[in-house]
Amino acid sequence: MQTNFSLAQLADADTAESEKILRACVHCGFCTATCPTYVLLGDELDSPRGRIYLIKDMLEGDRPASARVATHIDRCLSCLACMTTCPSGVHYMHLVDHARRRVAATYRRPLLERLQRGLLAAVLPRPALFRLALIGARLLRPLAPLLPERLGAMLRLAGPPMPPSRVGLPQVFPALGLRRKRVALLTGCVQQVLAPHINEATVRLLTRHGCEVVVAPGAGCCGALAHHLGNSAPALAAARANIDAWLAAEREGALDAIVVNASGCGTQIKDYGFLLREDPAYAAKAARIAALARDVAELMAELGLARAGQPSGKRVAYHSACSMQHGQGIRRQPRELLEAAGFTVLDIPEGHLCCGSAGTYNLLQPAIATRLRDRKIGHIESLRPDLVATGNIGCMTQLASGTGLPILHTVELLDWATGGPAPAGLDL
Repeated sequence: MQTNFSLAQLADADTAESEKILRACVHCGFCTATCPTYVLLGDELDSPRGRIYLIKDMLEGDRPASARVATHIDRCLSCLACMTTCPSGVHYMHLVDHARRRVAATYRRPLLERLQRGLLAAVLPRPALFRLALIGARLLRPLAPLLPERLGAMLRLAGPPMPPSRVGLPQVFPALGLRRKRVALLTGCVQQVLAPHINEATVRLLTRHGCEVVVAPGAGCCGALAHHLGNSAPALAAARANIDAWLAAEREGALDAIVVNASGCGTQIKDYGFLLREDPAYAAKAARIAALARDVAELMAELGLARAGQPSGKRVAYHSACSMQHGQGIRRQPRELLEAAGFTVLDIPEGHLCCGSAGTYNLLQPAIATRLRDRKIGHIESLRPDLVATGNIGCMTQLASGTGLPILHTVELLDWATGGPAPAGLDL
């Protein structure tokens, strides 16, 4: 794609990066076939190629974002299926992230949107505040049909907060037997409140396989929630806090990996080096942390699964989260681990398409998110599985809102198969 940026514009690091991305696009349109919003809506501007044209026009003209641009950028799930499909290597993720920051900085949203986005940005990264918000939302749920669509969606999706887990507190879990690795665990923010048992299962699985697990003081939200809302400052502040926390833990002993069990967070942390590339105090440190980040399935594939117990024989529909398969390129390891653990793994038709969770997307774009969820659930239920496994808390919440099937994290099944307790809610 031909571009026409001035030298002054290209002096800005984000614009210079976006110009490189734009020039890589050859207008082929392969991305449209795997874009969820284009598949649903059939609008060229709701495809990656269409959004690229809108972003190019906005950036080249150095114009503030219009309502039209904001609408079509907001409808993008950042599922990154287009990056998997693209034969030219267009790094759409960094381009649309730049566009989101531009929209946040130059477009004044309607009051209700501003309030909702501000509420999500303030509450979700803070577990204690999120816990209180969930309690309030559960009390207000009967009012959901009377509220605007987006606010009603927030109340309907609000699950019950789980009792706090001690795993979320700073501490060190020793390896069982010979120590093979020393790793830090990101315990996250939303997941601590909605499903702390995922972190508990992760610690049991890793320590059983010879890992010393460190929960570092000062580590918290990865910054992805703010980042995808276009709020750069809090996203980078979260990244710096995590980097400081993990480097402090490394001074106590070398870290072999930083383990992440929410694939959306993993995609964000693996991008820390890029996000902080212009920060002289953090660029090298961020690159170091990004290089250490591993999804728990990646690490378990390296370690090798200990001899599993009796095969359960259960049929597991494996839902590969977009941030897992497209964002991190992890496709093979979770399936192979589940098979090694004795499960029958079923591939979901249209597995490349998003379930509609996408961070806060199901709260900000509930109509599209619900259509995507129902499409995904239809494919899952057609397989007649015993349960669904996935590696991302957002997908778990989204899918659970549309089916009665048990929705479990992959790590819960691996923990169970290698000596841990049976996951709650599973029909044995």
